Amino acid sequence: MDSKLFPEGVQRCGFGQYALWMAVITGVFLWGLYAAILVLYNGIGTTGLDNYFGFGAWITFDLAVIALGAGAFFTGLLKYILKIKQLEKIINLTVVVGFICYSGAMLVLTLDIGQPGRAWFGYWHPNVHSMLTEVIFCITCYCTVLIIEFIPLVLEQKQLNKIPFIHALAHNMHVNMALFAGIGAFLSTFHQGSLGGMYGVLIGRPFAFREGFFIWPWTFFLFVLSAVGSGPVFTVLVATFMEKLTGKKLVDYKTKALMAKIAGTMLCVYMFFKILDTWAWAYGYLPSVGLTFEEMFYGVAYGQWLLWTEIILCGVVPAIMLITPAIRNRPALMYTAAILDCIGVSLNRYIFTVQTIAFPSMPFDDWVVYYPNWVEYASSIMIVAYGFLVLSLVYRYLPLFPQERQLNYQSGE
Repeated sequence: MDSKLFPEGVQRCGFGQYALWMAVITGVFLWGLYAAILVLYNGIGTTGLDNYFGFGAWITFDLAVIALGAGAFFTGLLKYILKIKQLEKIINLTVVVGFICYSGAMLVLTLDIGQPGRAWFGYWHPNVHSMLTEVIFCITCYCTVLIIEFIPLVLEQKQLNKIPFIHALAHNMHVNMALFAGIGAFLSTFHQGSLGGMYGVLIGRPFAFREGFFIWPWTFFLFVLSAVGSGPVFTVLVATFMEKLTGKKLVDYKTKALMAKIAGTMLCVYMFFKILDTWAWAYGYLPSVGLTFEEMFYGVAYGQWLLWTEIILCGVVPAIMLITPAIRNRPALMYTAAILDCIGVSLNRYIFTVQTIAFPSMPFDDWVVYYPNWVEYASSIMIVAYGFLVLSLVYRYLPLFPQERQLNYQSGE
């Protein structure tokens, strides 16, 4: 009976095996849900956050998944606006990954605001002087756009698509998808940028403060570039992981290499400006306020090794690897570069979130080390499990990969 719901012409594992897989993931999800309920019931005091660290593991996780989910809006822009036809082989997955990342980020924010019953305050009583106001509206609107982009894929489910009205609706939504792709690119660009701009305007936090262009600090543009330089390869890694898990060919390597080339090009642009920004900050801004580059770091927890790992090992190295055809066309090397790229953008979000606050901004302050506890880790892992659940359901019952049937036929399956 379950097989009648599968996409046309593909095979899936038996229901028992699938149920066991879903049970394990659901168990992990419920563990995280228990931690989330503790936070909602007992408050933020349940976590490792305090009056000093209002931002911590949750915001780091939130900013990282939002950056990695950027493959959705950027690939949509390239596919529907710039008409790069080959990306249609992976566009469905980018939408699903983007939906998981953005909806998951909003779930994390529900925990992080401390009083979820007042979550609507940000919409009804916005602080018009805060970049976070722009972020909350853009991320909500873009999440809505992702839902709209997700709907046609749901409507193409084999049994649903037999209904004439649903078939026509799905077709018409596909026809107008370029409009939503354009809106999504606009919304996501601004909220990605404003997340970075939020740190750049913190004049009392010299680790993060930056000069800028008109009203936007340099971090506004750096966050956008880092997101589009990592989001596409994160989608590639998700596709590859699904291939290893299912034993099936889901996306041809030519499409993966194209996504890697796009990400590598944007990563090169980002690293050029990131290095310039770091140099100007270290030798321009810091001396102007009586500080030195060395004073920005402390011990192992906040050492310089974090910055150099982000810029060199997880920035310059994968950028070179991804734009070099001889390296990019070798799967093992390309996947290694993609992993380093994703680690780099996640590390960047951690450094900007935690190290910015840990630096003693007052003469009587001292460095403070932040220790997230199991509640923060568990609730973050809950979002990862949520992503596995959504991807597992979508892969089993929806036509996620348009060429799966053809690719597996060519490979002899």
